[in-house]
Amino acid sequence: MAYEIPVTQARAELADLINRVVYGGERVVVTRHGKPLVALVSAADLERLESAEEAADERAVGSVSELRDAPSAPREQRRFGIAAEHRPYGD
Repeated sequence: MAYEIPVTQARAELADLINRVVYGGERVVVTRHGKPLVALVSAADLERLESAEEAADERAVGSVSELRDAPSAPREQRRFGIAAEHRPYGD
């Protein structure tokens, strides 16, 4: 669970918050009017988040590529009355 702090208080305690994140391993969520605004996380946490995001993007691209490159099924084309298939420009 992250430590939440209003933006006005965070401004006054920034150095302390940075120490809590870096040395205490905490995550700090800065709020405005009770709603999350930004988060302070360690550089290591950020690196992990970015790596996870890249891996998810690669999986998504791979899934789309597999669908795009899959051969059309003639039986399904007949079943649904599909007379043509889309081929990307240049194929």
